[in-house]
Amino acid sequence: MERSMRVPFYVLAIFLLLSDPFAVINANSEGDALFAFRRAVKDPNNVLQSWDPTLVDPCTWFHVTCDDDKRVTRLDLGHAKLSGHLVPELGRLQRLQFLELYKNDLKGPIPKELGDLKNLVSLGLYQNNLTGSIPASLSNLSHIKFLRLNSNMLTGRIPRELTKLENLKILDLSNNDLCGTFPTSGSFSKFSEQSFKNNTRLKGPELMGFVRYDTGESCK
Repeated sequence: MERSMRVPFYVLAIFLLLSDPFAVINANSEGDALFAFRRAVKDPNNVLQSWDPTLVDPCTWFHVTCDDDKRVTRLDLGHAKLSGHLVPELGRLQRLQFLELYKNDLKGPIPKELGDLKNLVSLGLYQNNLTGSIPASLSNLSHIKFLRLNSNMLTGRIPRELTKLENLKILDLSNNDLCGTFPTSGSFSKFSEQSFKNNTRLKGPELMGFVRYDTGESCK
């Protein structure tokens, strides 16, 4: 029974390889990237049960959305009770627009490779237990509109490079352990202190002019 069910996938693989070999290569690469994340997390509710690495591409997996070229555009795993950590392989999902992993129990750092997701519109990592600093590489996300990293345990300074994110509409870095000051230039000029509240080591907004809150003192 199992063998007969697998035959259509092999036939589909041959068809795709003959019609568009690059589509197969991209799909397999993205499937590998997602399965690397699958291996890095615990999934007590089996929400990732459909993530079968033997399939031609990940577009049939639950919580994964693809475009017409079978490239991954959405990963929706908010409130899925996942624990574990993020993996740098997620940066391979070059057409990803929505990465929603909020309200889980993810730990460890935010991989700098997430800055390679040039088409990302929304990054939702809030209400986890992420640690380490905010990667300056997130400033490469030129299309991003929603950046929500609140309610984690992130430390260090807020990268000034993030102020060049011209399309940013929503920013929430509240309820972390960030230190230093928060930028007020560029795209950050439109965000109120609510975006940064409950970071007890943040001293306030960066002042423009001769006097600044940032004095170069240690901030980790």
